[in-house]
Amino acid sequence: MNFIRNQLENAGMTDPMTFYISNVIMILFIALLCILANLITKKVVLNAVIRIVKSNRYHWDDIIVEKRVFHKLSHLVPAIIIYLFAPVFPVYQSLIEKLSAAYMILATIVVLNALMDAFEAIYRSFEISKIRPIKGYIQVMKIVLFIIGGIVLISSLIGQNPLIILSGLGALSAVLMLIFKDSILGLVAGIQLSSNDMVRVGDWIEMPNYNADGDVIDITLNTVKVMNFDKTITMIPSYALISDSFRNWRSMQLSGGRRIKRSIRIDTSSIGFCTDEMIEEFKKIHYLSDYLTNRLTEIEEYNLKHNINRESRVNGRQLTNVGVFREYIRQYLTHHPGIHQDMTLIVRQLAPEETGLPLEIYAFSSDTSWVAYESLQADIFDHIFAVAPTFGLRIFQNPTGYDIARLKESAAAAGVEAENV
Repeated sequence: MNFIRNQLENAGMTDPMTFYISNVIMILFIALLCILANLITKKVVLNAVIRIVKSNRYHWDDIIVEKRVFHKLSHLVPAIIIYLFAPVFPVYQSLIEKLSAAYMILATIVVLNALMDAFEAIYRSFEISKIRPIKGYIQVMKIVLFIIGGIVLISSLIGQNPLIILSGLGALSAVLMLIFKDSILGLVAGIQLSSNDMVRVGDWIEMPNYNADGDVIDITLNTVKVMNFDKTITMIPSYALISDSFRNWRSMQLSGGRRIKRSIRIDTSSIGFCTDEMIEEFKKIHYLSDYLTNRLTEIEEYNLKHNINRESRVNGRQLTNVGVFREYIRQYLTHHPGIHQDMTLIVRQLAPEETGLPLEIYAFSSDTSWVAYESLQADIFDHIFAVAPTFGLRIFQNPTGYDIARLKESAAAAGVEAENV
């Protein structure tokens, strides 16, 4: 500044004009220096850093560049230059230093915020992030960063110790608790969810209270985002997963088997003992030939041992069509490639009802994906419905219009025959 003033005085300028022009020249010089430093930082230093990052084999530094951490850090350079040149303007030195310091604090907050985003993105690149998500903790750290940064920024502008402002916040603790109630509850819930491994990103969960039925796609401080199977998004408060019940299908997916539990209804009027002709036909069925041979031998030995009177089919032990049908289904499922053979496989009768005798299949598919599971289940029951008449059984269903029309036709045909007689 003194050099500029001396040069202006040597050029013949008076004192007031020298003061103003020297200040303008110094401001332009500082502005030019800031622009030049900013250009050097971004065009030279940043490009060199980016080239170094791209050329190495590490992936985490690429994420830092993508989050523009270094770009935001470069904003500190002009502020530092302005702060260092503040003594050149003694009258405004204090104001310039405060504003420069406030800008540097704000830029530091932005840099740290971007650095946290980069850290979260780096963490998400590891498989453990699905088991132990940290997005909620990062959000808590951001809240703390913004609060502390705001206090330091205000204290820098008013020239007070930050501890004085922090001591005054004690009186506002109740208000802060009310404002950040959801965040505090979400933080506690996030810790419990993570420590107990209750839910992960990618889990299929069901929560009827919130109409949620789909995959977890994000876990934040306050909410758990679920993409339902109809592609809608349900936002569930994090603490609701602690206070309310929900179903997590992860263990089913990890087990490698998905349960099939469905019944068919047998018309009880079609159930009866097997005749010799039926048994001969059943022996032609691949899955039943060995079973029938062993079973008939066992029944014959039992009846002979106990001197059973064979003149009545009621006496002794006999094969029934529904029993043979049940064994056929079991053998069919045992040999089916889509059924998990290391898990429970049962074909059982349930209590008879007015809709017939329920014959329930309880098994597990070897493919847990939804499409494959539904296709397998449909194929199995298609086959069962189709082969039931082979065993002399009828599947129960309530009368339909077709049944009523067929009865009318039968009645009309019977009437015509009676008139002819």
